[in-house]
Amino acid sequence: MAKVRIGNDVSMYPMPVVLVGAMVGGRPNFLTVAWVSRVNYDPPMVGIALGADHYTNPGIEGTGAFSINVPSVELVEKVDFCGMVSGRERDKGSLFALFYGEVTGVPMVDECPLCLECRVVKKVELPGDVLYIGEIVGSYAERRCVKRGKLDVHEIKPFALTMPDNRYWTLGEPLAKAWEVGKRLKKK
Repeated sequence: MAKVRIGNDVSMYPMPVVLVGAMVGGRPNFLTVAWVSRVNYDPPMVGIALGADHYTNPGIEGTGAFSINVPSVELVEKVDFCGMVSGRERDKGSLFALFYGEVTGVPMVDECPLCLECRVVKKVELPGDVLYIGEIVGSYAERRCVKRGKLDVHEIKPFALTMPDNRYWTLGEPLAKAWEVGKRLKKK
């Protein structure tokens, strides 16, 4: 198929939307983040990329911890708001019912069906952003979101962001079973 060169400022599609939580100046703060990914299997680690000047960064660095809160579609308005305003001007922690991690004491959003408590293991300074790599030291899920000991993404109801159209998207139907659908080609 023919390709068209589109430039280098391309976002990977889709980007999961989460709320990153941290204690900043003694108060819980949450920031909407779509640059988040699992980066290591064992021990389990995640990476989040935040703009270098975000209000949340000193909180993460001061405590050595952050949370990743996976919101459901019902929270889209509050999640969008948390991405539009700074914790310097607004107390975003007051938008949510909170609980705190058992290992790090990091704030988490009770309304989010899945919350991860992370301890910072590495900070990488990039030209305009900071990449924090955190080890998952605690994970908390609503009981309804766990089926046969595994997370059920349909119960979590997460959403994703696409750019440059700046839209939130829900998940669709399953396409195929991973590490299964390609087996036929292995036999050739």
